[in-house]
Amino acid sequence: MHSAVQALGRRFIAQEAVPGAVAFAIAEFFYKFHSFALECLAFLATWYILSFLWSKARGAAS
Repeated sequence: MHSAVQALGRRFIAQEAVPGAVAFAIAEFFYKFHSFALECLAFLATWYILSFLWSKARGAAS
C-alpha cells in the first residue's frame, strides 16, 4: 500500500477517499459476519465496486 501511495501520490488519495470512506461506513454498519477475514474481504469488495462506480460517474461528468 505504501508503494502505491508513493507512486500515485495525492491523486490516489483524492480518488479513493470518498469510495473508501463510504465502504468503511457500509462495512461498519451492515457487515456482521463474526469473522474478521470475511468482513475484511467484504469491505475490500465493497470498496472496489464503489471505486469503480465513482470513477465511471466522474468520467461521465467530465
